[in-house]
Amino acid sequence: ATSSSSAMTRILIKGGKVVNDDCTQDADVYIENGIIQQVGKELMIPGGAKVIDAAGKLVLPGGIDTSVHLEESFMNATTADDFYSGTKAALAGGTTMVIGHVLPEKNESLLEAFERYRLAADAKSCCDYALHVGVTWWGPKVRAEMEKLVREEGVNSFQMFMAYKDTFMLRDSELFQALQHCKDIGAVARVHAENGELVAEGAKETLELGITGPEGIEISRPEELEAEATHRAVTIGNRANCPVYLVNVSSTGAGDVVATAKMQGKVVHGETTTAHCVLNGMQYYHQDWCYAAAHVTAPPLRLDPSTPNHLMSLLGNDTLNVVASDHRPFTIKQKAMGKDDFTKIPHGLPGVQDRMSVIWEKGVIGGKMDENRFVAVTSSNAAKIYNLYPRKGRIIPGADADVVVWDPEGSKTISVDNQVQGGDVNLYEGLRCHGVPLVTISRGSLVYENGMFTCAEGSGKFCPMRTFPDYLYKKMVQRAKSQAVKPVDREPYTGEVVAVANSGKRDVGSSELDTPTRPSTRHGGQRDLHESSFSLSGAQIDDNIPKRSSARILAPPGGRSSGIW
Repeated sequence: ATSSSSAMTRILIKGGKVVNDDCTQDADVYIENGIIQQVGKELMIPGGAKVIDAAGKLVLPGGIDTSVHLEESFMNATTADDFYSGTKAALAGGTTMVIGHVLPEKNESLLEAFERYRLAADAKSCCDYALHVGVTWWGPKVRAEMEKLVREEGVNSFQMFMAYKDTFMLRDSELFQALQHCKDIGAVARVHAENGELVAEGAKETLELGITGPEGIEISRPEELEAEATHRAVTIGNRANCPVYLVNVSSTGAGDVVATAKMQGKVVHGETTTAHCVLNGMQYYHQDWCYAAAHVTAPPLRLDPSTPNHLMSLLGNDTLNVVASDHRPFTIKQKAMGKDDFTKIPHGLPGVQDRMSVIWEKGVIGGKMDENRFVAVTSSNAAKIYNLYPRKGRIIPGADADVVVWDPEGSKTISVDNQVQGGDVNLYEGLRCHGVPLVTISRGSLVYENGMFTCAEGSGKFCPMRTFPDYLYKKMVQRAKSQAVKPVDREPYTGEVVAVANSGKRDVGSSELDTPTRPSTRHGGQRDLHESSFSLSGAQIDDNIPKRSSARILAPPGGRSSGIW
């Protein structure tokens, strides 16, 4: 039951420049039944289509915002946008798909949490959406539920936290097992990298020094804690043979770790946020408590004023692949729960509506990226990573009709007074943005035009995402075949063996293993170290031992074919 009449289902966008992540061409775009039917010049189309004049304008694939927090409870506060207001704000900003977060409480069923979110979102969402599920604790139940979510519920990404000690944080061994499991089931492993132990120590120390204001957030979690954890995440992912996707990359140090890992050939991708590549941490030293608190997030904005510029450059050169809003709006009243203690200020910044225009202003107008790279970081790369491409993230016949007509010359001044998104602050207040969405088309319907909405609550659909995205896993599957380690074939030792005095103690080695592990594969393997810095498990010495039940691979070797249809 769509609210659109039949005339709305046929749209011709005429005279514009179609921008994809690899090229720009002069072409008309004809849309019917929610699908892009034709792209080109002199199109033969049936009558009765609504014509949009795009002369002098760009026609872009709708934005995909890979991290939004709608109707989410976090740090004792519920975000100031539900799925209706949040997706409406997305459409107003030129974003046609959002990926939300399901964050189960410790020991809560991942499936139940997921189903609760689905119900809320299906009823309200105005645009297509998908969901990441947080792996906020670890155990056999989580392992089984992850597999069920992947097989039956259309989830293909999980987020792990190295920070948030005592709530979400996983220890290294747990993270290793979670990443191994993500690899087995072909999911995208999102990792929030900050050293949770040292963040907790830093917070204690900062409060003891009498620093209770918002500046404490940057003092207590400096960027070296992010750089260290980022390096650790990359290492753990490498040992687990799992592609790692780092979220909220917020500092030069962490960005450099990602760049180095890529140069070493590790399968690593990075996502940063609009705020981190535009704003710096001097905001925390503002005299007005409300203003400073409005910027509190984790990882925090960084004090080094060259950071945003650096992160924007990394987006421009493909070191960082995706820019999300990480939209998590709180009101000043909610932030004020931490008025006497910065550790109680809920973390989160608004921005689902601002992302596209702000990145255009600072990235494209700022000379850090061209319009094709803009499409890549705001849409196409996300579509590739989450296995939605080329149905989403590209303007070609057969793709979903999620399209934005973009005015590169137009401009608007951002203000909290005219925003659709929730919260009572806007981080970019007074910023004049060149590059604005004029028309947003979602699922083939015109939903936003020159400030007017025609979207129906609940008209968006959940997008099930397939496992083993080629963009992440193709290389991995091949490496597993080509770089297997093998035991050395040698005569067994037959000499004497010293007797071990048994003092009643258990074997020391096993006492630390308080989590079930896979059979040990430590053995005298031999490997040509000049060949690669990568070690992958192929044929193993323990192949005769039955593997854990969850190691069924959910796709054929080489991945499934990823055609549009």
